[in-house]
Amino acid sequence: MIQDLEPKVVWKNFHALTQIPRPSKHEEKVIEYLYNWGVSHGFETMKDDTGNIVIRAAATPGYENRKGVIIQGHMDMVPQKTSDSSHDFLKDPINAYVDGEWVTADRTTLGADNGIGVALGLAAIEDPSVKHGPIEILVTYDEETGMTGANSLKPGLLKGDILLNLDSEEEGELCVGCAGGLDVSAKFKYYKYITPPGMDALRFTVSGLQGGHSGMDISLYRANANKVAARILLPLMEDYGVKVVYFRGGSLRNAIPFEASCEILVPDSNYTKVRELINETFEVIRKEFAESDPSAKLTIENHVPVAQKFIQQKPMLRAVKAILAAPSSVIRMSQTMEGLTETSINLAIVRTEGGKITIHALMRSAVDSAKEALAQRMRCIFELAGAEEIEFMGGYSGWTPKLDTPINKVCMDQFEKVYGHPMKIMATHGGLECAIMGAKYPNWEMVSLGPTIKYPHSPDERVNIPSVARTWEYLKAVLANIPEK
Repeated sequence: MIQDLEPKVVWKNFHALTQIPRPSKHEEKVIEYLYNWGVSHGFETMKDDTGNIVIRAAATPGYENRKGVIIQGHMDMVPQKTSDSSHDFLKDPINAYVDGEWVTADRTTLGADNGIGVALGLAAIEDPSVKHGPIEILVTYDEETGMTGANSLKPGLLKGDILLNLDSEEEGELCVGCAGGLDVSAKFKYYKYITPPGMDALRFTVSGLQGGHSGMDISLYRANANKVAARILLPLMEDYGVKVVYFRGGSLRNAIPFEASCEILVPDSNYTKVRELINETFEVIRKEFAESDPSAKLTIENHVPVAQKFIQQKPMLRAVKAILAAPSSVIRMSQTMEGLTETSINLAIVRTEGGKITIHALMRSAVDSAKEALAQRMRCIFELAGAEEIEFMGGYSGWTPKLDTPINKVCMDQFEKVYGHPMKIMATHGGLECAIMGAKYPNWEMVSLGPTIKYPHSPDERVNIPSVARTWEYLKAVLANIPEK
């Protein structure tokens, strides 16, 4: 059982979080749990209007003159599951289990992003052996779908001087900067036409792709299910009279889509050829991505009930071409930090419903001007494709690295004492709340750290058990050595 792992004070708190449904924008139960946890442990606890939780712990004796520390994580998790899972993220606890040196979940995301960070923070003020100055635990609402909690955080609410964000996913790295982000949504309006006689129907699903975090994993060049499905559809629509009943791909703006499904109508005379072409096209794509997506799978359901109506051909074809034309990959690598993605885009979600074909993408960049140039590029692609609505939303700037702060020195020094080798300073292409909160609290010193998590935002998500134990010892050492005011 994961609550019996060491350090128990950390894993006990993480296990409790896995038992509480907490997908983004549905965090009511975990808000209540965290509030009650703080009160029951005797800490000053508050909830703001958005749902952010603040738990204040007084300094341990002898540490009252240290700078105040905010330990921060987010309460929500990404709700992703495999197609054969019946898990209900609004009702069911996560079925987490130990797999060797890892904790993972049964065909769903685990929620270690960022449950393990929250658990470390709670443990730090729960364990009486931890030496620390004044601490505020800040657990933010709805990080994954818009950083709502960070955006709504009021200046002046928090009293601390140093922010320790525990949302990093690679042990041994001290993150001191992150990318900014911007969402784009394009919509193509359509009518539905009555299905003519002489049509048969089938449904094909692309699944088994690796998916992953659209910031951390975009540089791995994994297949995008939306683009794979569009690549299959284009010749069918152009050359074989195929009509589309629906196109559904991806589910989260910040997750690389690992599954997409299309239902199509096929003229009876072309049915066999269309099935062959679907298989042939997928096989070509599968070979292209054999290394990054070895489990890619195509499922064809033959002779499904024929839908009474289909989507108007012209706008559907324009949308398919837009999906293929739009980038969904690394745009540029950093010229100042080796191995860091500077600018990227993830073509995250495609939906056909309510008379509109919606394509949603998330752009990231550490350079605001590069992000704006990519936004202009996307606007041009969608305009040329004939989208009637193009909307940009949720923009935020990046977190500019500062390498010479006192907290950086503490973190680096204590890491070498605990681990016996130097810590790596880096920036991430993921979006961290530090960027948003730092604009509200410009005098904060900020760093981000955490244990090793693999494949966040996907059903393969897992957190390394020995890494959690080492990170716990490291966090305690950092808290014990926070500078005086």
